[in-house]
Amino acid sequence: MPSTVRALEDGDYDGWLPLWNGYLDFYRETIDDEVTRRTFQRLSRRRDDMFGFVAQSPDGTLVGIAHALLHASTWSASPSCYLEDLFVAPKARGTGAAKALIEAVADEARRRGAGKLYWHTQEFNGPARSLYDQVATRISFVVYERSLAGADAEQSAASPA
Repeated sequence: MPSTVRALEDGDYDGWLPLWNGYLDFYRETIDDEVTRRTFQRLSRRRDDMFGFVAQSPDGTLVGIAHALLHASTWSASPSCYLEDLFVAPKARGTGAAKALIEAVADEARRRGAGKLYWHTQEFNGPARSLYDQVATRISFVVYERSLAGADAEQSAASPA
């Protein structure tokens, strides 16, 4: 079942939401409904240097999502692109959808002048890591996280791709 990849659009919410929830379930996370709605709007409207893509099956069903954001870097004059979320529905895994989503993010990041694309994943995410090992270089950084008081303090876990 080959997929096509395109930019996330305002009208995609109903197809996007089950994929977003599947992603959150995979990482055993919950996010407030208001944060979910706001996240979708920021991604679909390309606000705050955030953007998203969807993989769509030939019948029009959304089968994958990728969310990314650009940010400045102290190590480069060019921005970096963080692939924050990547998820493909179980029925569409192995079809090339994940790789196509990563390439779409890379192309958009390049178009926006980014010099680097990076992401995180859980150590236990073996199937995804086997793809990541083919399309990127694993580096030795260990990620630490610290919750801060504020609007999103209840969402303390990182969003690994």
